[in-house]
Amino acid sequence: MNIPQMCEFSDPKFLIFSENVTPLVYYSHLPIIFIALALGIFIYRKGKENLANRILFWIAVAFSFWIMLDSIFWASNRSDIIMFVWATILLVEPLVYIGGFYLVYVLLEKKDMPFILKVVGSVLLLPIILTLPTEYSLSGFDITSCLSVEGPIALYYVYAVEIFVTVSLIIFSLNKYSKIKDKKLKNEAFFVIIGVILLLASFASGNIIGSYTGNWDAAQVGLFGMPIFIGFLAYTITKFKTFNVKVIGTNVLVVALVLMIASTLVVNDLQQIRTILEVTLLLSGIFGILLIRGVRKEVHQREEIEKLAIDLQKANERLKELDKQKTEFVSFATHQLRSPLTAMKGYASLILEGDYGELNNDLRMAIERIQDSSNTLTTVVDDYLNISRIELGTMKYSHKKVDFNELVSDILGELMPTIEKTGLSFSYTADKKQSYPIYADRDKFKQVILNLVDNALKYTQKGSIALTLEKKPNRTMLLTIKDTGIGIPEKLLPKLFEKFIRAENAHEVNIRGTGLGLYVAKEIIKAHGGKIWAESEGEGKGSQFYIEMPEDL
Repeated sequence: MNIPQMCEFSDPKFLIFSENVTPLVYYSHLPIIFIALALGIFIYRKGKENLANRILFWIAVAFSFWIMLDSIFWASNRSDIIMFVWATILLVEPLVYIGGFYLVYVLLEKKDMPFILKVVGSVLLLPIILTLPTEYSLSGFDITSCLSVEGPIALYYVYAVEIFVTVSLIIFSLNKYSKIKDKKLKNEAFFVIIGVILLLASFASGNIIGSYTGNWDAAQVGLFGMPIFIGFLAYTITKFKTFNVKVIGTNVLVVALVLMIASTLVVNDLQQIRTILEVTLLLSGIFGILLIRGVRKEVHQREEIEKLAIDLQKANERLKELDKQKTEFVSFATHQLRSPLTAMKGYASLILEGDYGELNNDLRMAIERIQDSSNTLTTVVDDYLNISRIELGTMKYSHKKVDFNELVSDILGELMPTIEKTGLSFSYTADKKQSYPIYADRDKFKQVILNLVDNALKYTQKGSIALTLEKKPNRTMLLTIKDTGIGIPEKLLPKLFEKFIRAENAHEVNIRGTGLGLYVAKEIIKAHGGKIWAESEGEGKGSQFYIEMPEDL
């Protein structure tokens, strides 16, 4: 069993407090740990579904873990602990760089990094992992300086990886930045890129200074890269909502200032306190100005939004008034059109029946077209009149007990001449032994069924139409109208019963449709306490319409 070598100074307290630690180390380590973790945890909790948030969280964790390990390294007087911590740092350190590249990639590309780049990152880490317990990473321990002796992996390869990742990040960022056209995205990208590059560059410079000069006090400057990165990131978040967090920038700045100032309590040297305060003042001044500018702009924008909201509310009230006037005008206009249309239909019918004498074929054909057009226009007028009544709340219903089966049979009797002309196979199924009582306005309900059967006839060019009426166990009655027509596209089904909605294939078959009939049908069925819906397997595969009504007990 190897006995660890012990350095000359006394054992540390709580792993990180020791007489060997320069007070400046506490300032560069402890506040940064809390700042990094606070930022990472806060952003993760506010948007853990966002990949960029998760990456930043793990960067903060890795960086904080590195600093904690470095704090233990400074305070420890045992060779075995120092060797173990130093070796672990060699693995954690490149993760911060690779994470920084990953973060910038996701923020600029707005997507996850491709698998091949993840493989490249893993390959770069592989030699470090494989050589950690060997002399290639750490070749020994110098008891006089209480430092590990770095091997070629620690002294060259780790830094080569970090420099390679940093240079790759710069090249990728410049290339991507030059292609961004949107000014806002360009500014956001600029601050994110600068923040990450400053973090990695300052972190690398500190480590290189320590490894190659042995002056680890001077190397502490590298750790100040994290506050710089936090400052840029806080400004970016506040101004551009990069991580979808509204006030985190301000929160982080306040916490950072408190921790940095509090850290002076552990420093006894007046010159070092002066240096700490100068750095803190410089950082807080720069990022405070940026945050104040961002907050001022946000306040101004909020005032503008409030003003626009008031204007929008006034405009909305005016639009409601105009919409009501429009509805009233449509109601008046359609009502006035019904009388002349009724006269046109009546006279056309009398002429066709021969009350005004014999007709030649050309004249009969012309009168039939007049009658067809009058019927179509009457349907349109009725639809608009019904809609205006529904929207004004003046639609009146005369509910009474109605036999559902009898009503459907009467409607089909009226439509039979039209049905026979189509040549379609037609059927209606209902249990004659059953009664189908519903509480409904007979005329309004008849209008709905007429509309659905008429649609089935119009949009079914060949095949069959089948109606089925059945009584359900839950005391409801279900009318099904199934056809083998043009069908309904899947994307149209959810909004089929809205106003002015028609499928493209419907226009090809029935150019006279208004897209209002199903909306009116839905509103009438809704007023009766029932449900109406449609199903279809897609275009060319037919459709099924359903009306479900509660039984009148």
